[in-house]
Amino acid sequence: MGDQLGRGEEFVKKAEKKLKGWGLFGSKYEDAADLFDKAANCFKLAKSWDKAGSTYVKLVNCYLKSESKHEAAQAYVNAAQCYKKTATKEAISCLQQAVNLFCDIGRLSMVARYYKEIAELYESEQNIEQAMDYFEKAADFFQNEDVSSSANQCKLKVAQFAAQIEQYQKAIEIYEEIARQSLTNNLLKYGVKGHLLNAGICQLCKSDVVAITNALERYQDLDPTFSGTREYRLLADIASAIDEEDVTKFTEVVKEFDSMTPLDSWKTTLLLRVKDRLKAKELEEDDLT
Repeated sequence: MGDQLGRGEEFVKKAEKKLKGWGLFGSKYEDAADLFDKAANCFKLAKSWDKAGSTYVKLVNCYLKSESKHEAAQAYVNAAQCYKKTATKEAISCLQQAVNLFCDIGRLSMVARYYKEIAELYESEQNIEQAMDYFEKAADFFQNEDVSSSANQCKLKVAQFAAQIEQYQKAIEIYEEIARQSLTNNLLKYGVKGHLLNAGICQLCKSDVVAITNALERYQDLDPTFSGTREYRLLADIASAIDEEDVTKFTEVVKEFDSMTPLDSWKTTLLLRVKDRLKAKELEEDDLT
């Protein structure tokens, strides 16, 4: 791989020399771009990701000088793919620059795609609020391009993160909206009970028994088959346990559901919050008696 590294350095030198020279009608930028591209490929073969990334950024400047915004945006994307292996912050910065250029030239489907990629990078860094922000942006652009399935995937991520940071109402609105949309699509109908379950769990986290009861009635109106599901029964039984301030009943209800349909970590985390609040309330009652 050492020879690839050396070849890459050589191509960079030639490209930089070309830029310092004289060229007809911007041809020097095209020639330098070709050399930087070859250099970046050599660095990739040598697995020298930072050098490959920084070389693609040099390539961007050549493309911008020759008014090739699409190629410049793509070079930023290539730089980001290299930086993803070593420097997430740099990768995000390059994708943001790519998005700006794609916006300029009206490639909105690419904007949606790379906003989603930025969101996923923030998610990998556990930066939940930034991930939410970019998943929302991606959803908007996917929606504008009529790519509803991708828009909904992004919205579901926003709902997931909103609930994690206790923005329950935001999460509820998204889950309910997607449940409503899914009812009109035969392929998506099966997922409705899952979206309503997620919305219901977020309702439970708000610890408002009246709101939970109203929501369950609303969900039955929305989908008359929902009241016959185990998901509905779980929400109704937990609401009853909260109303009765009965931690044991809560635990049994959740355990029974989990034994047949294992709860994922997101649902488990939220239900533990509900249980902790219920326990705290029970302790308060004990202290008063």
